[in-house]
Amino acid sequence: MRSVESSAKTMEEAISLGLEKLEASIADVTIDIVEEGTKGFLGIGSKPFVVRLTVREEAEEADDVLGDAHLEDAMKEKTEKKPARKKQPKAEKTETAEKPEKAEKAEKPAKENKPKAEKKQPKAEAVKEEPVAEQPAEDVPETVMCDPATPEGKAQEFLIGLTTRMGVNVSVNARQDEEGNVRVDMFGDTLGILIGRRGETLDALQYLTSLYVNRGQEGYTRVTLDTENYRAKREEALRRLANRMANRAIKTGRKVVMEPMNPYERRILHSALQQNDAVTTHSEGEEPNRHVVITLKNQ
Repeated sequence: MRSVESSAKTMEEAISLGLEKLEASIADVTIDIVEEGTKGFLGIGSKPFVVRLTVREEAEEADDVLGDAHLEDAMKEKTEKKPARKKQPKAEKTETAEKPEKAEKAEKPAKENKPKAEKKQPKAEAVKEEPVAEQPAEDVPETVMCDPATPEGKAQEFLIGLTTRMGVNVSVNARQDEEGNVRVDMFGDTLGILIGRRGETLDALQYLTSLYVNRGQEGYTRVTLDTENYRAKREEALRRLANRMANRAIKTGRKVVMEPMNPYERRILHSALQQNDAVTTHSEGEEPNRHVVITLKNQ
């Protein structure tokens, strides 16, 4: 996999420089912060931000899958159009074969062939009307701009600029909850570009947004980023997975070792099995390979 390190005065500039070197978008890379920079005092003692960008293999595989899907659609359109072209010459042959007969008999088949040609037209219209199924995109809520001086306004401004550079057309709505935390919802990411593999891209965007919002502030404001309700769907999937693995541990009588997950997802697994009387959970390993282990309480 290709990787590159870049440094700049700000985190955003360092990431932009790395993306230019790799000729990739932020959705195709993983971001590791090598060193967090500091402004220093009056420019003295300042340190640049250093980040490492690594191109993910899944990005190339995703392009291949999308390319195959387009090829399949093209083949389907060709196969649908071919039968319509073959039927028209047959109608002409019937007319030419009937020319030796009387004029009255020749006129009757011509009249009978007209309704058949008219019946074929709705099929072509049905194919043209298929793109209408994409109309739900109109339900995407419009972006309601926030005060840029507020934390939610800073998060919204940062994400609008970032998604625009990524070429992803989404609406960004931010709000501040009762506890003072910032919650941002992005709508229109139908391809999951902002989510990435297992939410890695979304977590990276959330981390960068949090750095931007809390830069130069005395207190800390927690930022939660979501798109297309991915967080809730992922949490539900993890809870189902936890219960399924717990049942496996009960049936086999052996512990079940889960795959490495980030702290947020590990907390969901622990919470899902907290009320289970048969099993208990704990975490093992070091980051980023720390994982959850499910064992029987008797053991």
